[in-house]
Amino acid sequence: MISFETHPDRYRHWRLDLEPPIARLTLDVDEEGGIAPGYKLKLNSYDLGVDVELHDALQRIRFEHPEIGCVVIASGKERMFCAGANIYMLAQAEHAAKVDFCKFTNETRNGIEDSSRHSGLKFLAAVNGACAGGGYELALACDEIVMVDDRSTTVSLPEVPLLGVLPGTGGLTRLVDKRRVRRDLADLFCTTAEGVRAARAKEWGLVDHIAPPQRFAETVAARAAALAAASGRPAGERGITLRPLGREADAGGYRYRFVAVALDPARRLATLTVRAPGSGEPRDLAGILAAGDAWWPLAMARELDDAILTLRANHREAGTLVLKTAGESAAVLASDRHMLAHRDHWLVRETIGMIRRTLARLETCSRSLFAVIDEGSCFAGTLLELALAADRSYMLEDADGPRIALGEANLGAFPTANDRTRLATRFAGDAAALARIAARRDEMLDAAAARALGLVTLTPDALDWEEEIRLALEERASLSPDALTGMEASLRFPGAETMASKIFGRLSAWQNWVFTRPNAVGERGALKLYGTGRKAQFDWERV
Repeated sequence: MISFETHPDRYRHWRLDLEPPIARLTLDVDEEGGIAPGYKLKLNSYDLGVDVELHDALQRIRFEHPEIGCVVIASGKERMFCAGANIYMLAQAEHAAKVDFCKFTNETRNGIEDSSRHSGLKFLAAVNGACAGGGYELALACDEIVMVDDRSTTVSLPEVPLLGVLPGTGGLTRLVDKRRVRRDLADLFCTTAEGVRAARAKEWGLVDHIAPPQRFAETVAARAAALAAASGRPAGERGITLRPLGREADAGGYRYRFVAVALDPARRLATLTVRAPGSGEPRDLAGILAAGDAWWPLAMARELDDAILTLRANHREAGTLVLKTAGESAAVLASDRHMLAHRDHWLVRETIGMIRRTLARLETCSRSLFAVIDEGSCFAGTLLELALAADRSYMLEDADGPRIALGEANLGAFPTANDRTRLATRFAGDAAALARIAARRDEMLDAAAARALGLVTLTPDALDWEEEIRLALEERASLSPDALTGMEASLRFPGAETMASKIFGRLSAWQNWVFTRPNAVGERGALKLYGTGRKAQFDWERV
């Protein structure tokens, strides 16, 4: 089973050094440390295992080291920053593994930008040598790039000319949307396998600063100090410790403290249940700090995030996730009030960010999402976001049946990939509808009220409840997984696009398609033949 939990003591590929307010994350890949056999991670190339460590390191900087204002991403190898995703790993990986790998790396790099935008944690790429493909895409996710001008180092996105695939981690979108590179120059850059050297990279806007070798370290230090000074992260605060999640697993699924996953392989679905906080949740900032990683919003978000990742990587045939909640709605709303009252504190801000990124991961997990609101549910506040993220929601209509409740958290705390609330996305920005809903905040809404407000999809009564849910899940399981993945991704993010929604909506679809095409992965495809000395043979039809 692929696990997404690790610890700096077990890192094989990254080194984390702290000199507040600056942290240095050094990539020094162990060639023999691939997550699967059959390839070597040469030239600081990476696979999923390398990125799992990066994800963990970023989480620890966020929560354990609030004194850090800038993270320098550097290389531990001479004249080599990063060659990107390991080509031999990609060539031998099955299709789903390729796609999931690209998705996780996208989420990690989007998380870098999310932290910069919302938490003030800034990132600087120190490009000391060859920087290709996913290595340059990692640099593109940073706020600034410093590149050595040694007359030989290049940056490149060589996937199209060399491999017959696309840059898999948002490189195309970040070039034109984030760095605003002219599209004709971007076209030239992305079809020039050898890349471009420092002077031209600076001229075209591919990097921010260049420096000769003798001044490279000095320039990196100066830019890191400037970014840290602008960060706004607290200099004198102590962080909290992120302890192991304590997941318990068996053949039927796995359980955490607040999250449980029940697997149903015969029906190709999984039921994911999130529990509300219990009694004794902290009401003030001192209590929140004392609780640390046991504080319900943070603990729940970490567990939910791990559950989504574990499902996605290890249970690919579970095509439908049934989303449930359990506990007291009042407890969730109270927790939300305490959280939002202290939203300006670094720990609370980082926790809100963790929830935001976890909900975004749920929406891009390539699974059908059905929320089931029945007896004992607590779809309120933060947990109502699960139902709002779902493709459909079913709520039991009964006089003594379940209730849902909107809270302040639903009105802006957790924007989606398209940078709007799930309510605004749901109602296509209809101001009148959103005002009607906001007026019912903190009210316990029964099925009829929820349906009238448009907050749920269907409200069967007790007589039809079990049969209607059963038929809906069976129908969903009978449909093409490929068609459903495309349909869901198209419907979940209506309206104006952002860089993040483009990366997941456009890139994921195109790369998924390219990864099945013989021009890339056929026996004579470019990705399969790379490094053999044989030339790819393409099907020249444009389709």
